[in-house]
Amino acid sequence: MECQECHQRPATVHLTQVINGEKTEQHVCEQCAKEKGYMTYGDESFSLNDLLSGMFNYEGQSPLSGTKTKSYPNSQQLKCPSCGLTYQEFARIGKFGCAECYHTFGDHLNPIFRRVHSGNTTHDGKIPKRVGGDLHLRKQIEHQKIELQRLIEKEEFEEAAQARDHIRSLEKQLHEEGDGDT
Repeated sequence: MECQECHQRPATVHLTQVINGEKTEQHVCEQCAKEKGYMTYGDESFSLNDLLSGMFNYEGQSPLSGTKTKSYPNSQQLKCPSCGLTYQEFARIGKFGCAECYHTFGDHLNPIFRRVHSGNTTHDGKIPKRVGGDLHLRKQIEHQKIELQRLIEKEEFEEAAQARDHIRSLEKQLHEEGDGDT
């Protein structure tokens, strides 16, 4: 594969970026990667903690752009009552000091999770189909009930009726599978 920038050398650096569920890939040679700032060596390099600090909006020099970044308002005053870790220290090292830190810094975590997880703030997990059994159906029912509530609030009653019927069929299927196992 040839470099997408210079079209002269083979691409040896492959970058993948996912933003809001959209995946983009770029394939460049080492020289173009250095010129574009994708790669640094020696004194210019930065650690994983520096990278995470940039994602957390830790106040200080951004290792990628060299510009000042701003932290969340009043985040310097936040301090975990259990272990004494401050939000500023958490942003710098990228690790909690104890379980209580999660609750203490909770208001500042959703924006971080959105950035790290491509816009998602919850983790649903994955359930293998062969082992999941009725968990898949239960999860579908739960999602359909949430959708039903949304449709009712928007007064889209025809769609709500369809969602209700779908929930009933899933519940019937769940009940039948439950009876078949016994």
